[in-house]
Amino acid sequence: MHPVSGHTPADASKLVDRFGRHVTYVRLSVTDRCDFRCVYCMSDDMAFLPRAQILTLEELAELGRAFVELGVVKLRITGGEPLVRKNVLWLFQQLGQLAGLKELVLTTNGSQLGKLAIPLKDAGVKRINISLDSLDSERFRRITRIGDLKKVLSGIRAAQAAGFARIKLNAVILKNRNHDEVVTLARFAIANGMDISYIEEMPLGSIGDHDRAEVYYSSDLIRRDLEQHFTLVATTETTDGPSKYYRVPGTASRIGFISPHSHNFCGDCNRVRVTAEGRLLLCLGQEHSVDLRQVLRAHPGEPERLRHAIVQAMDIKPRGHDFNLQAQPVIMRHMNMTGG
Repeated sequence: MHPVSGHTPADASKLVDRFGRHVTYVRLSVTDRCDFRCVYCMSDDMAFLPRAQILTLEELAELGRAFVELGVVKLRITGGEPLVRKNVLWLFQQLGQLAGLKELVLTTNGSQLGKLAIPLKDAGVKRINISLDSLDSERFRRITRIGDLKKVLSGIRAAQAAGFARIKLNAVILKNRNHDEVVTLARFAIANGMDISYIEEMPLGSIGDHDRAEVYYSSDLIRRDLEQHFTLVATTETTDGPSKYYRVPGTASRIGFISPHSHNFCGDCNRVRVTAEGRLLLCLGQEHSVDLRQVLRAHPGEPERLRHAIVQAMDIKPRGHDFNLQAQPVIMRHMNMTGG
């Protein structure tokens, strides 16, 4: 394992990398499985991990506790689709009780919210991000391969009724697939008092569905399209993620842009990810990682070893990613493996 460099026991209250960036936000994947097969996320014939390779819910709870003890204040539960994990509500209940955690949040495709929105709110989830790439049923099915738009819209209504502090829509925009819907999606978000973030496709894994360079639609083009219909006022507001937000005057909504290609967001990165198999990924677009599953299983009941491994890992967090749409994917793990 990478040797400790510059860390002392006193550093254990804060996670700081070589570039002085404080890690306060962890995205924790609970499964690589999903009830959708979105074309930008995975291949059509996806092979999922054997159960024994996936962290148990108890191990995930222990990880969440360790990160919060190290100064993390925001945990986002991701997948795959996190809500298809059996008994996952127990994990939310455990994490929701952690002293020092300011925000327990969720990213979901919305398919399970009809039955789980209220229990999730009761467990301590503060905010929800819901993927919604199209409001056209047939197009939605083409993008998700098997998704049901009506079920997702019903899930959004259930989340609204449950009273979460904030609901945000996430839309991955692909040229000639759904780029002509950016205004429609914004109007839907505004009409429902929600935020929306538009995302440039991440070049992770070989997906086989399309040439990523050909379908690339930049945040600048999306903003150009939106500004023909809305006034966008830049704001310094943040949810501690990579979105750069704009306010729409006269509405309660914010419009965000996640731009890994056109406007690299690495300089102030405060995030790390843990995959469903327990790899601590120090960067979305690099392979720098530490095997936390090995630490958990080799040293059960020794939380100090886990915290030490996490602190040590900060020394290999890279300066940033290096996405290249013209090249074959250097990162072969798919988005569902990475953690949404």
